[in-house]
Amino acid sequence: MLLHRQTNFNSTIHIKMIKNENWKSPGLKFRKAMEKENPLQIVGAINANHALLAQQAGFNAIYLSGGGVAAGSLGIPDLGITTLDDVLIDVQRITNICDLPLLVDIDTGFGPSAFNVARTIKSLIKAGAAAIHIEDQVGAKRCGHRPGKEIVSKEEMVDRLKAAADARTDENFVIGARTDAFANEGLEKTLERAVAYKEAGADFIFAEAVPDLTFYQKFVDAAGIPVLANITEFGMIKMYTVEELKNAGVGLILYPLSAFRAANKAAQNVYLHIRQDGTQAHVLDTMQTREELYQSIGYYDYEQKLDNLFKQNTHVNE
Repeated sequence: MLLHRQTNFNSTIHIKMIKNENWKSPGLKFRKAMEKENPLQIVGAINANHALLAQQAGFNAIYLSGGGVAAGSLGIPDLGITTLDDVLIDVQRITNICDLPLLVDIDTGFGPSAFNVARTIKSLIKAGAAAIHIEDQVGAKRCGHRPGKEIVSKEEMVDRLKAAADARTDENFVIGARTDAFANEGLEKTLERAVAYKEAGADFIFAEAVPDLTFYQKFVDAAGIPVLANITEFGMIKMYTVEELKNAGVGLILYPLSAFRAANKAAQNVYLHIRQDGTQAHVLDTMQTREELYQSIGYYDYEQKLDNLFKQNTHVNE
C-alpha cells in the first residue's frame, strides 16, 4: 500500500508499506534514510570492517562498488569481469554484521538476458541488500570516468529495468538506473533515457560523469525522481560540497571508493617503511590502535560471552 508520494523528489522516493511489520525491509530503511537526510550521503564500504567504521562515523547508508569488489576482493580491473557470486560474498559479509541499508553496484545485471537480471535482484534481496543500480553500458563495460564506453540502446536498458522491477520480492527494494550516455549522446538524449528509465521502474537516476553541476536539476525535472551524483576522486567530476549538490537538486551523493583509496595508500606506506626501515616504528601514528579496532568490532562483548561460556562449563564439570 502506498504511504505517501511527494512531487518534490529531491530528497525522497515514495514508500510502500510492507505487509509483515515484524520484518525490517532493507529497502524500506533505504527509503527512510532518504527522507531523514537530504541529500543522502552514501559512502563506499569495501568490506564488513569498513561498513562498521562508516556506521560509527554517523552515515545512514553505505555502498558496495563494483570497482571495489573487482580491485579490493579480486585484485582485477573493473571491466565486467566479476560475477554475481563475487558480489554476493561481499554483500553477505557486510549485511551480516552491519544493519545500515546497502546500495550495491550490479554493473549491467550479470548476464545478457532478463532472466539473469531477475536472478541478480532476487539473490541480492535474499542477501540483505537494500538497493541496486544497473547501468546502460554494454556487457564488456568500462569505468564510468574512462573513455571508450559503449552504450546499449534505450530499449535494451528499459528491458533490464523492467526485469529488475518485476523480480522484486520486497516491493520496497530500491532500483537505480545508471546512465553513462552523456559522453556519447549529450544531455538531451540522456534526459530522454532518464524519463524512459523512470517509466520502466527506476526509483532514482544515477547520472554518471555529468560534468556540469546545473545538469542535475534537469534530470530531476525531466524524470521526476531523485538523481544521484557520483563524487568519485580523480575522475571527471569536481569535489562538490553537500550544500552545492543540494542546491543543484541532487538527492543522493555517492563517495564510492574514498576510504578504499585512503586505506590502499596507507597500506602501501606501511609496507614501504617496513621494507626500507626494517621496522614499523616510524608509522605507528598512522595506524588504528589495537584498542580502536577492538572497540570498532565489539571485541569485548565477544570476549565476555566467551568468559561466561567457560564459567558455565566449569560449573557443569564440578
